[in-house]
Amino acid sequence: MNKRLLRRTDFTLIFAVGAIIILSLVIIGSATHINEAASGQRFAFVERQGFFAVLNIALAAFFMNFDYKMLQRYGNRLYIFNLILLIAVMLIGHSALGAQRWIQIGPVTLQPSEFAKLIMIVSLASMLEDKVGKLNTLHDLLPIALYVGIPFILVLKQPDLGTSLVFIAIFIGMIFACGVNLKLLGGLFAAGVACAPILWHFLKDYQKMRIMVFLDPNVDPLGSGYHIIQSKIAIGSGMLFGKGLFGGTQSQLNFLPENHTDFIFAVVGEELGFLGAAVLLLLYLVVLWRGIMIARDASDTFGMLLAVGITSMLAFHVLVNIGMTTGIMPVTGIPLPLMSYGVSSLTTNIMSIAILLNIHMKKQKLLF
Repeated sequence: MNKRLLRRTDFTLIFAVGAIIILSLVIIGSATHINEAASGQRFAFVERQGFFAVLNIALAAFFMNFDYKMLQRYGNRLYIFNLILLIAVMLIGHSALGAQRWIQIGPVTLQPSEFAKLIMIVSLASMLEDKVGKLNTLHDLLPIALYVGIPFILVLKQPDLGTSLVFIAIFIGMIFACGVNLKLLGGLFAAGVACAPILWHFLKDYQKMRIMVFLDPNVDPLGSGYHIIQSKIAIGSGMLFGKGLFGGTQSQLNFLPENHTDFIFAVVGEELGFLGAAVLLLLYLVVLWRGIMIARDASDTFGMLLAVGITSMLAFHVLVNIGMTTGIMPVTGIPLPLMSYGVSSLTTNIMSIAILLNIHMKKQKLLF
């Protein structure tokens, strides 16, 4: 790597992402080693996540060096491919935990809705590039809302309310960057709040229960409320310094469900304490700050919109996941970026970071 390329690389972002991935592997190992010990593969989850992390980082190196503007040409094709992929899940996908979200390809289980988020960002950025400063009326906004609404509904029917809400976060972040009329945006938000009581009747029973449990976990302490009660106990028991790696009772004794996926932050809080959780939050803050700075300094509108969409997606994931593990948001099943176990989520997030780095390098190339 020559000196000019080194000057164009955002090492602050790379360091923060690398630190999160390393911490992820340590925590996944701590959360799963007991359950895997009986099979003789004590750290099978760590090995698998580590393998795909290395593979994805190698792919990210490619994404860092190609011209991201090429993605703009394929916006509509990617959008159609996205719809086909989501429809395929409905037709041939397999179910788990009451939802049909996955496609099995040999030994690898993929969740297309994870990839759909990044594809949506690319497609929407391509669509919005020439609409900056032109989103002043409801008529201007409706085609864009419909564009996002179709994949939103397909994901919602899986059902996957958490991931479908990510589409809304991406949509709001990107139209805000386009200079949407704030009075119009505020009116739509008010209309959404007003329609909330009506939407309640369209929710499934388990979704209604999650909202009720969010308001009072003791409504169903051994059922829907169990996850959040155990998560809060785990985080609270970690206190300032934590119980130490492999020392968290809630996690090690399997009181904490989904401790290597959706509720991995609770393991961090229990075993590394407030200080460990604060360090993780600081790393996420660095990632989001760099995303905002890259969007601000992008050399073109398409790159700016890509960076805004990616940052909006990551921010929403962090906010909702940590919010649900601490009991200040309903449980939605959204993974913690770069931390939660899962090939699809890890791949999507690393590719997103690679695109951010690419946008940054393009700007720096112009400067040098």
